[in-house]
Amino acid sequence: MADLESRGVPSVGVATTEFVEAAAAQAKSLGVDPAYVFIPHPVQDRTDDELRKLADDHLEKILALLVTG
Repeated sequence: MADLESRGVPSVGVATTEFVEAAAAQAKSLGVDPAYVFIPHPVQDRTDDELRKLADDHLEKILALLVTG
């Protein structure tokens, strides 16, 4: 994400809530402040319909972060 942002390409990381602390630690160690949207954990056992609902529920926030940074 940092590489994309440095080239002017907006990006938003999407991860589950299990990775909030890891994402913060990595961002701190890299000296960056990336945009993230955290979704409920876990993802791997969800049905296609559940995944679509997660995407629908978080799309507005993802798009807003892409547009406003």
